Amino acid sequence: MTPADVRIEALDGPAAAAVQDDITHVYAEAFAEPPYLKTAADVEANARRLRSQVRKATFRGALARTMAGDPVGIAYGYPLSPTTGWWDRLATPVPDEMRREDGRRTFGLIELAVLPAWRRQGIARALHTIVLRDAPEERVLLNARPDAPAAQAAYCSWGYRRVGSAYPWDGAALHDVMLLTLR
Repeated sequence: MTPADVRIEALDGPAAAAVQDDITHVYAEAFAEPPYLKTAADVEANARRLRSQVRKATFRGALARTMAGDPVGIAYGYPLSPTTGWWDRLATPVPDEMRREDGRRTFGLIELAVLPAWRRQGIARALHTIVLRDAPEERVLLNARPDAPAAQAAYCSWGYRRVGSAYPWDGAALHDVMLLTLR
């Protein structure tokens, strides 16, 4: 349940491309604080990745806005391809069966963020629900900072479990790799 003064819209790739500035704004503001401390260069790198990601036919996202139209939250991702490198970044190995991807098995939740002033109101959960509504995948995978206790608590309360840790990109801090079984 979200506050009455917030609406959430589902986004496919073209719709997300049309609101990329709003998505980037939320990303920049939500991840400016500790432990993330995203810089202008980090925000621009994320915007470049997003421009590529929204071109995927399987991209799904959601954007939360106030009734005045101000963006306050985002969530997006897409199913992992058979050649995904996601599992290759693990600090400790997992069984081959867990790593198996076919382009339909696992939804990779790339970003989920809510502006600080709008947190703890159910917006993140609502965004998560919209992105995964009618999801054909059997599970969801995400990376989460272990030093972000509120995010960790939310993911655990939604049913995610930690399956390992990873450095998701060169120079990244260690993240928990978390998995949610959908069915």
